[in-house]
Amino acid sequence: MKRSNDNTMKRREFLRNAAIVAASSGIATDVMAAENLLSPIPSPSPEGESKKAESLIDSEPVLQNYAATSMGIAFSVTDWANGYVIYGEKPDLSDGKRVWCGGYRMTALDNEVSQVRLTGLKPNTLYYYKIGADRINYKDGYHMSIIGNEEKPKTYSFRTAGEGAKSHFCVINDTHAKWEAIDPAINKIMELQPSCVIWNGDATNCEETIADQKRIFFKPNIERKDYAANIPYLFCPGNHDERGMANRHLERVWMFRQPEERRPFDWDLGRNFAVRMGDIALIGLDTAEDKLDSNPLFANLFQSGPYRMAQKRWLKDALKRPEIASAPYLVAFCHIPLYDPRENVNPGDLFPADIAPNYEGDFAEWQRTSANLWGPLLEEAGCHMLITAHQHRYRLDMPNEKHSWYQIVGGGPHMKGLDGVHFATVIEGEVKDGKLVISVHNLCRGEVYDKVTFSNPR
Repeated sequence: MKRSNDNTMKRREFLRNAAIVAASSGIATDVMAAENLLSPIPSPSPEGESKKAESLIDSEPVLQNYAATSMGIAFSVTDWANGYVIYGEKPDLSDGKRVWCGGYRMTALDNEVSQVRLTGLKPNTLYYYKIGADRINYKDGYHMSIIGNEEKPKTYSFRTAGEGAKSHFCVINDTHAKWEAIDPAINKIMELQPSCVIWNGDATNCEETIADQKRIFFKPNIERKDYAANIPYLFCPGNHDERGMANRHLERVWMFRQPEERRPFDWDLGRNFAVRMGDIALIGLDTAEDKLDSNPLFANLFQSGPYRMAQKRWLKDALKRPEIASAPYLVAFCHIPLYDPRENVNPGDLFPADIAPNYEGDFAEWQRTSANLWGPLLEEAGCHMLITAHQHRYRLDMPNEKHSWYQIVGGGPHMKGLDGVHFATVIEGEVKDGKLVISVHNLCRGEVYDKVTFSNPR
């Protein structure tokens, strides 16, 4: 397969990177300063008073980090707010419990996004919920008050993961805030009604403000603003989801799991997931940047190498968890491919600055380091399929002498697809009659372009 000359989505056009922003503002190495930039001290009463007429909640809820016993619910707010969720198993919420935003000790007062993490849920259980928030007037640590409340009348629902859940997922990737591709992708997902969706990276470009992030995740320019209100999402970040000052703190809009849901030595691995969904074990890995940490372009602001190594230990333990090890089928997800059949494409380990004469490009088309770290573990565990992204062109890689798993590279945000390679995809996986069927939906032509069926459970 020849290397594409399509420059529609030039990655260099996205590189308004965090190094430039940090250097220009004088906070390149000060993490606390960066956090303060994103989380300013709450405004005194005049601002709060002026916003009273504006709706406090200005988005549909977004279900995040699908799991068997927990669920994240986030929504956009326009003023300083103390957000909450009322949830229960009865449609009228007569058994409803109220959970506030944030974790232990204090709630998460915020003027951009309210994030609520529900824990202690039952596996494979249908829950109903509503969202609400108190408008807060905050002057200082001794002067604060509730100056209003807004509770959305609509009731939503979600079903948790677990061994009894429906074995059905969908994958989107490399959407890059391209609404002409996202809109048909969401419409296809709404038609298919999977148990969950994996957003496999590069949802963003290079976001410097939370407003830009909210435009992508909470207020997208698509028909179905409620795209994640009833269908939960899992998120595998791409390299672009780490670029820009706001993206350095993506957890402000797309939450980590609560600390009690992670082990101490996995503290920073809030994006990894190992979820049992019916007959399928879903494994999420983060390939991080597509350039080396030593590349001067990023001014030593990335630590992708140690991050990938830490995920090896996490993966080894996750694959041994009883609910994961006993799943008949194992499917893994990461943004950058772990294999490429072309010999001249950049494997992402060309020290020190991603360039070598025998390889094309100055960024990783695939991730040899991650492949060496994680590949043997996936092989030993009997992984059936690895679903990746990043290259903006669809490809199906067959097993070879080095690995027995298949690899799918999802298409990019292209809606012409005239060359039969560059087209937007929704990748669907479902267990039917004991077989795992992976279907690749070509959104440009409105047809199933490719299909792989597995009839060999582990």
